[in-house]
Amino acid sequence: MKRIKYFLATALLCLTTAVQAQKYVGGDLSMLLRYEEQNATYLDKDGKEIADVLVFVKEQGWNTVRVRLFVDPSKDEDKCVVQDIEYAKALGKRIKDAGLYFLLDFHYSDTWADPKQQNTPEFYFNIDTPPEQYIYHYTKASLEALAKAGATPDLIQIGNEISFGMLWDSGCKVLANSDWTDYLDVNWNLFASALKNASKACREACPDAKIIIHTEQCANNPTLDVAFFKRIKQHEIDYDIIGTSYYPYFKGEISKLDNGLSELEKNFPDKAIQIVETGYPSKWEVQGTTFDYTKTYPYSHEGQRKYTADLITMLKKHPQVNGLNWWYAEANAKGCTGDLKEGWYNASLFDNETGKALPALYELKEFNDGTTAISSAISQEGKEAWYTLDGRKLEGKPSHKGLYIMNQKKVIVK
Repeated sequence: MKRIKYFLATALLCLTTAVQAQKYVGGDLSMLLRYEEQNATYLDKDGKEIADVLVFVKEQGWNTVRVRLFVDPSKDEDKCVVQDIEYAKALGKRIKDAGLYFLLDFHYSDTWADPKQQNTPEFYFNIDTPPEQYIYHYTKASLEALAKAGATPDLIQIGNEISFGMLWDSGCKVLANSDWTDYLDVNWNLFASALKNASKACREACPDAKIIIHTEQCANNPTLDVAFFKRIKQHEIDYDIIGTSYYPYFKGEISKLDNGLSELEKNFPDKAIQIVETGYPSKWEVQGTTFDYTKTYPYSHEGQRKYTADLITMLKKHPQVNGLNWWYAEANAKGCTGDLKEGWYNASLFDNETGKALPALYELKEFNDGTTAISSAISQEGKEAWYTLDGRKLEGKPSHKGLYIMNQKKVIVK
């Protein structure tokens, strides 16, 4: 009996370590190569020059870097729309060589894809191919090119903020009206087919990668977000992780995200969840801000850090949340000699006037500090808590056969 107990305790310890290793924390550094080309100055908090930003962030506890990918960014004059496949290969290889997880974000467009626009790439209109076939071939070719270049993604977003579909002018738009409250049923089959083909390409080209479906309604409209993922389930679309964006200056207080995450966990207990985009200003508000959070988090270095700390504290209450990424973390005009010097983003993790890393950058490591929701939840005596082997809490006793954790013990459900 003692040997059995020892085995269970050892197995649980190993399992907990594995669960902790599955957490992803970092930021979107899609513009890093351009900033380096323009001689931006990157310094640590003490003013010491950073030789390699990727090595530096890893030293600060990050383990993930996200990079967006456009089909043909030359079609857009936006200075931040430059990430074609060659760019992604170069930055992706550096990420992998640095020992970091590589999160690839397919936009499936020549420009920004988001809730307000999901434009079909110009190239598509020159070929006679249904959108789902185009998505399959483009996704697979891109992933194979990355793998050949030594830049195999570890996580793959098949679309960026796609609550209302993608390739809108190709029939995959599922937005029924301008106030974003309903779906176009007639287009869901085509949209779902496109996603299925994107997922199929991912499994074939990068079988070890996790697939993310990314929406942005979790905080402000969790009912719609749940409805979206229920349709994803009904269409039997293959994916691993629910991804969401959360910007408090657009979406509201952290408690709204807390509520939305609870709804997702309740309805999809078998899926991990990641905040693939977040951010908060360090000096003044982001253009277009609709929610003033400055009474709680002033626009300052400390206000930004406190926002980050409080967000992480909330996220740790959710056992299914295993990822957190800061968007446009690398924006930094200090020393910049080119077109990035003006119009820089003021919610990055480097000070645009000094080039120094901000406190929030160092705070992010707390998301992956060795504590998990599973370890805290299973310590509550008298409560029957069931978890999958990767740490996701279930609503009750699992209905499917397999190996689970129940109150600090491995249990086989037959």
